Amino acid sequence: MDAKAHWEHIYTTKTPTQVSWHQEHLSLSLQLIQRTAMPHTGQLIDVGGGASTLVDDLLSAGYQSITVLDISATALQVARERLGARASTVTWMEADITQVAFPQHVFDVWHDRAVFHFLTQPTDRQRYVDRVRKALRPRGHVIVASFAPAGPQQCSGLDVMRYSPASMHHAFGAGFAQIESATEIHRTPWGTEQTFMYCVCRRE
Repeated sequence: MDAKAHWEHIYTTKTPTQVSWHQEHLSLSLQLIQRTAMPHTGQLIDVGGGASTLVDDLLSAGYQSITVLDISATALQVARERLGARASTVTWMEADITQVAFPQHVFDVWHDRAVFHFLTQPTDRQRYVDRVRKALRPRGHVIVASFAPAGPQQCSGLDVMRYSPASMHHAFGAGFAQIESATEIHRTPWGTEQTFMYCVCRRE
């Protein structure tokens, strides 16, 4: 099963609250985005945003230029239906992040809590980083959350990579300055705990 088929299957057989990564509100993500001091008119992309409620909270906080990208059309539709009329103010992209073509220097903030740790092949990680380098404006911020070294080795039946702040920064390489990092203990809908690591870098 390819990646798109896998995630379409997940979102057609489970509700958003039945997946392990569900959070009612991505409070830490929102706080880190706000700490970048991006103006409310700035351009932000949520990679792997799918059915996440982060877009709801970003709109409520006043952000006006939000793109949500996900490989699953079903996940994006869940978010659009939940937002109702507000969905028309969001740019929705159904795409594989390792294949999509972005204009140069279009985003002020790149946020990802869902995708990067699933990229177990070096070529896919390099394609991802190449897209960040092209699409993120100079002095823009990339915020990536992944499973921490103490986190699970698999998610949704797939192998994952685990990162420390140092190894995440190294994955992006020269041209990115590490600004801050944070650890979050995520409790799944069935009560188990998963350790996430958030890394914030600035494009130099």
